Amino acid sequence: MQAEPKNSLVGEEYEVEVGPVAHGGHCIARTAEGRVLFVRHTLPGEKIVARVTEGDESSRFLRADAVTVLEPAKDRVTAPCPYAGPGRCGGCDWQHAKPGAQRRLKGEVIAEQLQRLAGLTPEEAGWDGTVMPAEGDKLPAGEVPQWRTRVQYAVDAESGRAGLRRHRSHEIEPVDHCMIAAQGVSELGIEQRGWSGMESIEAIAATGSQDRQVILAPRPGARLPIVELDKPVSVMRVGEKDGGVHRVHGRPFVRERADGRTYRVGSGGFWQVHPKAADTLVTAVMQGLLPRKGETALDLYCGVGLFAGAIADRVGDEGAVLGIESSKRAVEDARHNLAAFDRVRIEQGKVESVLPRTGITEVDLIVLDPPRAGAGKSTVQHLAGLGARRIAYVACDPAALARDLGYFREGGYRVRMLRAFDLFPMTHHVECVAILEPAERRR
Repeated sequence: MQAEPKNSLVGEEYEVEVGPVAHGGHCIARTAEGRVLFVRHTLPGEKIVARVTEGDESSRFLRADAVTVLEPAKDRVTAPCPYAGPGRCGGCDWQHAKPGAQRRLKGEVIAEQLQRLAGLTPEEAGWDGTVMPAEGDKLPAGEVPQWRTRVQYAVDAESGRAGLRRHRSHEIEPVDHCMIAAQGVSELGIEQRGWSGMESIEAIAATGSQDRQVILAPRPGARLPIVELDKPVSVMRVGEKDGGVHRVHGRPFVRERADGRTYRVGSGGFWQVHPKAADTLVTAVMQGLLPRKGETALDLYCGVGLFAGAIADRVGDEGAVLGIESSKRAVEDARHNLAAFDRVRIEQGKVESVLPRTGITEVDLIVLDPPRAGAGKSTVQHLAGLGARRIAYVACDPAALARDLGYFREGGYRVRMLRAFDLFPMTHHVECVAILEPAERRR
């Protein structure tokens, strides 16, 4: 029997007063009938007209955009970016908010997630409630930091123009310039050229070197264009059959710099996007762990070896570091980057599979930088059983962090200190570093 079609509410408009910020770049409001709205392009305390973008009569909540602001908040500004706003580019969430207000909103989200998912107050997490801007990012309202060193452009199939995806959509917003793109990306001139036959283009401008790279993903059967950009650039392509990233010309990697060391990052592999992020996070992790000569450490989800290298420098020749990473290419890069350290080993595979096979039963230090979904209960339980004196958890999602902190507490660890950094200005994303130690001091 065919289900009855649901009564869509898309396009319906409601006059509402906006409540608190929620995780994901929106605020919560309720209609007069009590329906919950997750509203973008607004701020807490505003009175607005919200237009529904997703949802029907049976939905637990509706998604909406603020299409008219009746009573603006004091922290509202005119969005500096011409592509920001309802129905436009989905890359930024808070172009309409003062920079200081953006950081306060992110702090409120972190506090709410900690309380709801881990049962922790900011004081119990050793956090002063602030979200710190990266060096050089504290700009006046109306100015935008050029921080994004890696930009993923989508290409419109008809026009061949490069653009950015609209929020929760496959539709493309053609752009002439992305305001948050780093200067090294903007200088390539991606948006000013035609990209017929391409599905997407990733542009990378390394920090600490002049390396630039573009990664082209062709549509099925399409030929690569001749890439002539405004600056020297290496070109890679995504293989149609294997999905791998292959060299067309130039270096198959970029050189990134952090903590006084150069790191090779190949095939569009993971590296922090903000130019100050790698150094900022290494400093926070090392200040939290305080590695000692001769200690042993784990670097989980280690990527190309950023934290493993920093720890190895500090534990010295008598210490040892094991890194685990699932990406084969990242493992190759990590082994290359850390080849000077005799007592660093990098294993390839998923953490939850490789870690039990190592036979490691105790370790002094652990750093983990898991993907957005977090480490998960079983991995956290395993780590809590290794008796580390300090654990550093680097997280790009406060909800996943809070969930895992709850699991660590069940495993006998407490949060000693938490720091939050605004390494994704204009977006709802935020980076946190939590330092954990055994709840009961071990002699």
